[in-house]
Amino acid sequence: MAQLATPPARTGLLVIQPLKRRRCAGCQAGPLQMLVLEDGAPRCLDCADLGHLVFLPRGDTALTRRSREESALSAVVVRFNRRKSRYERQGVLVEEAGLARAEQRCLADAEARRRRRVRDAGRRAREDARLAEAFAAEIRRLFPGCPEARARDIAAHASARGSGRVGRSAAGRALSEGAVISAVVASVRHLDTQYDQLLMSGVPRHEARRRIAVAVERTLRTWREEEVAGVG
Repeated sequence: MAQLATPPARTGLLVIQPLKRRRCAGCQAGPLQMLVLEDGAPRCLDCADLGHLVFLPRGDTALTRRSREESALSAVVVRFNRRKSRYERQGVLVEEAGLARAEQRCLADAEARRRRRVRDAGRRAREDARLAEAFAAEIRRLFPGCPEARARDIAAHASARGSGRVGRSAAGRALSEGAVISAVVASVRHLDTQYDQLLMSGVPRHEARRRIAVAVERTLRTWREEEVAGVG
């Protein structure tokens, strides 16, 4: 039998959702939807004395936290992500009575938590707007010839929350010159050159960048030199 990938060490009990069909090394039940590794051997939840617990999928942080608080016994459920080569949390196993008590607690303060979420969303939106505005202003300072609407579009794209783009990096939030220039270059590359068409035709990324480098630099130079022309 192929060995299961060893999950990372965690505090508390750990349950695995296997990717392959597994049978319990004790009672031979299977295929198992969830299992516990004991000395490298898979055990079903009943053999691991966890069969009375119920599964709560991830997604509701407050309910998960309170369910674990209300349960004398609980376990974290994970599944291996082949693409990322790591285990990822899927939810928790908790006592049914503990889950019921946690649901009652969440219902009791649901309105307060909803209002807090609305306030937090508003605060984040204001922070995002300020960052995008400052980013656009820095683009215009470095590239005075860049059209104002284009600068705003570049800033909004680069600083979108959760995007992982340069504007959300530490350097981007600090408005470092390198981060701002990177965002502008990326925009020019995709919107003002044949870069995307080259990629779609099968040209390797580095070769595609080499081919459009002159066009990118030409646009950047034009946007930079507008300041000189204006001063003259």
